[in-house]
Amino acid sequence: MAQEQQIRKGNTIVNTYGRVNNLTSHERFRVSFCTDLDKSVLVNNFEKRGWSQVGSDDDWNFYWACVQSCRGIFSVDSGYRMNDNQMINHFPNHYELSRKDLLVKNIKRYRKDLERDGNGLAEKAESNWSNSASTRYLHLDFVPITFVLPADYNMFVEEYRKNPQSTWIMKPCGKSQGAGIFLINKLSKLKRWSREAKNAFHPQIAKESYVISRYIDNPLLIGGKKFDLRLYVLVTSFRPLKAYLFKQGFCRFCTVKYDTSVTELDNMYVHLTNVSVQKHGTEYNSLHGGKWSVQNLALYLEGTHGKEVTDRLFGSISWLIVHSLKAVAPVMANDRHCFECYGYDIIIDNNLKPWLVEVNASPSLTSTTVTDRILKYKLIDNILSVVLPPDGVPE
Repeated sequence: MAQEQQIRKGNTIVNTYGRVNNLTSHERFRVSFCTDLDKSVLVNNFEKRGWSQVGSDDDWNFYWACVQSCRGIFSVDSGYRMNDNQMINHFPNHYELSRKDLLVKNIKRYRKDLERDGNGLAEKAESNWSNSASTRYLHLDFVPITFVLPADYNMFVEEYRKNPQSTWIMKPCGKSQGAGIFLINKLSKLKRWSREAKNAFHPQIAKESYVISRYIDNPLLIGGKKFDLRLYVLVTSFRPLKAYLFKQGFCRFCTVKYDTSVTELDNMYVHLTNVSVQKHGTEYNSLHGGKWSVQNLALYLEGTHGKEVTDRLFGSISWLIVHSLKAVAPVMANDRHCFECYGYDIIIDNNLKPWLVEVNASPSLTSTTVTDRILKYKLIDNILSVVLPPDGVPE
């Protein structure tokens, strides 16, 4: 391993990863951190390491920033250049993975590139989803059929007419926490929404683009309720790809039993698992927060479907994560000062097939329960242990 570069700053020695090297008893060092988020799971982890807090305009070694701050730091106009002893928690163009429209675009390009190269990963087979003949990717079929509106409106209509009984879900590309999401099962509803949004599908005056995806209307239910998985993935490099899956993810449950009837189409307590939505429902339980650990899910599935099936499901989830990262790797600005913790949202259907719903660049660090706080504290502790290892560069 190449010898790490050391930088003396005042009476301190810092390596290229912002970590203190072995110091003599006459030398004392304190890493300086700043954060845009006043979250105890962050600050407590920093302070237990003996770090001192400074402002973003001061000299800092470690910055846990919001995406807006990162945008400013990496902006060409800012003129800011990071030093060798600084790290920040976002890649410059993290949105290639976390923006819903760009995620879909990158996965589609990844598939086409593999197909063009004759790679077996891009193998296709006949699909029986719609009534008309269509094909699907055998190994890379982990995102529902998705279109970006307004750009892909005509292609969406063509797909919709193949199976007019289908349900689709609309999401604004740049929002999170369930904001602006709704379901449609009739083309007329989409057209009405378009008119109400004041010509939202006119490219010249559209203020916000949406993605419209085939709704997974056959989710795996537990206790009659829909749920999704929130998994945390730490990326320290895209080229070469270095990623770590945090073992302690959790399930987020809806508070109302799943119902596919038209009368419940607008009931978000039935369809959206976001805690930011569910916590306003009358059935929300603040003690467990509608959450269940991934370990409990695995035990439940082993009891109901067997260990082999359960292991295969979690293997498929890891496969999904790896290939979503490989899809964005060519366009991601790889910077050795950067790392990122992504929040993956995954739905499992009743055939035990996982589907990638979306990826968050700033997964919530708000703790809704005691268990939640412990999990997120451990998450941050694990992240810091990986990106700032005592012995240098992560293997």
